[in-house]
Amino acid sequence: MKQANFSLSHEYTLRKAKLSDLWLIIFFIVKARLDPTQMKLQQFLVIEYHGRLVAFGQLRNFPLAQELGSLYVAPNFRNQGLGTFLIENLIIEATKPLYLKCVKKELMSFYTKRCFVTVDYQDLPNSLKSKFFLSQLRKKFLKGFVFFMKYKA
Repeated sequence: MKQANFSLSHEYTLRKAKLSDLWLIIFFIVKARLDPTQMKLQQFLVIEYHGRLVAFGQLRNFPLAQELGSLYVAPNFRNQGLGTFLIENLIIEATKPLYLKCVKKELMSFYTKRCFVTVDYQDLPNSLKSKFFLSQLRKKFLKGFVFFMKYKA
């Protein structure tokens, strides 16, 4: 089994999301304008700081692929490695090829440093093509910033 390269200090706890986290996760997803689809608690990992939820991410399941999505770190806790730690642990849990959609330029290098490479829309599995169809139209016709990425170990 692969292990994460980064470890959390004792003040932090990594765990599976539970029902009591749901409304806070929804609040942060809406506030951060993240993709609200396929919200299944069993797909989320969360990080707590002294019992307070400060970061989360999920693996969405599709036929022949998974998507790393809803990655969020509270502003006061950014640039401390929490996002990297979540990604590493979600990669460990992934059982299928792992993809993501990047819609912010400043995150491209973040994901690239974590072994994600850009892929063309036509190279996505069909299950993700249908999910990302509107994003591809935005990119193609409105010149919106959208990149699709795949994890390459």
